[in-house]
Amino acid sequence: MAIIVNLDVMMAKRKMSLNELSEKVDLTLSNLSILKTGKAKAIRFSTLEAICKALDCQPGDILEFKN
Repeated sequence: MAIIVNLDVMMAKRKMSLNELSEKVDLTLSNLSILKTGKAKAIRFSTLEAICKALDCQPGDILEFKN
């Protein structure tokens, strides 16, 4: 997959656990875990926006394109 999800990196930089992020963005742990491991097939812009607000980052900090 050419899209790399760096959610775990941003969470570590912000010292935020998966449980804490789950509560802040109102997403289940299992859905966040799927996203964090890169197994998600899609992400809603509203979800991405909520994650960026919670982690105080830009979408490009979480998603990366690699050939």
